Amino acid sequence: MKLVVLGLSLSSSWGNGHATTFRALLSAFAGRGHEILFLERDVPWYASQRDLIDPAFCRLEFYDSVEALEDWRQEIETADAVMVGSYVPDGIAVGHYVQRTARGVTAFYDIDTPVTLAALREGRCDYLSAELIAGYDCYCSFTGGPTLDLLERHYRSPMARALYCSVDASAYRPMDVPKKWDLSYLGTYSPDRQPTLEKLLIEPARLLPDRRFVVAGPQYPDDMDWPANVERIEHLAPRDHAAFYSASRYTLNVTRADMIEAGWSPSVRLFEAAACGTPIISDVWPGLNELLEPNREIIFAWNPEQVIVALHEDRADVGEAARRRILDRHISGSRAAELENWLQEAARMRTRDMAAAE
Repeated sequence: MKLVVLGLSLSSSWGNGHATTFRALLSAFAGRGHEILFLERDVPWYASQRDLIDPAFCRLEFYDSVEALEDWRQEIETADAVMVGSYVPDGIAVGHYVQRTARGVTAFYDIDTPVTLAALREGRCDYLSAELIAGYDCYCSFTGGPTLDLLERHYRSPMARALYCSVDASAYRPMDVPKKWDLSYLGTYSPDRQPTLEKLLIEPARLLPDRRFVVAGPQYPDDMDWPANVERIEHLAPRDHAAFYSASRYTLNVTRADMIEAGWSPSVRLFEAAACGTPIISDVWPGLNELLEPNREIIFAWNPEQVIVALHEDRADVGEAARRRILDRHISGSRAAELENWLQEAARMRTRDMAAAE
């Protein structure tokens, strides 16, 4: 099929997990024989930090305004499917344009579902509206579980399906590098994640001055008080992620508050770390125990003391078990097959509904 994607970013992984998610998914989707055009809003903060200019798996083009999408009208109009992503600038206007113009299936891929729904409830979502949810043929959601029923019953989505993040197993794998850190964390600064990071990494670092810690990711406040044994890396390009995880005895998974409340919202970092065979220490939320088995494939922690206990143990077996589970169920090839199924199912529903209307 011919697929057009309008997403937050494919070209730059700076400060967002969308780029690596799209890269893994669309590379595998193209590998199934499909043709892809990715349209990205040309914004200065990504333009200055691009780490993928000419992807081998799709055509990447830029536009500078909603009005400029007219330059791509034919591609949007004639595509078998058009998918709009969360956090796209002027996403509401983009969504209306796509729903007016596309003749094929229209889909929304929400890589931030709980954050999106919280913003909708508070009337402050600038990339999606309730009207648009009902107008998209398919809502592909980063979050599974009860949220899918909410999208269909309350927001009148014709079809809501879980499309979790995934990992490119060819890029994320164990690497033979020396262990540099006892506990690592990779993530952009977020105020609602910071208390958990303080509790599960910074406090253990203060209590274990002889151990080594690292926090990688941009946008942390300049006035943060980092312990001396916490190394800071401002930005880590995707090509360096596997070596980063492999150099960590453990890595920390921290989840945003809205996603903890919704549950069933695994982050792309969770899949990436597991694919590298690094044991994961994680905060706890509904559905995580269905993804990875506690104490066998992942270590749960509620307080600094539990992190400290783990750091005094060698649980390489946890990382190895998690890697087997993720490679079995959550690689990009599996996710691309799911996307293909959802778009084909939406096309069948669209054809049936159009026939019924006649």
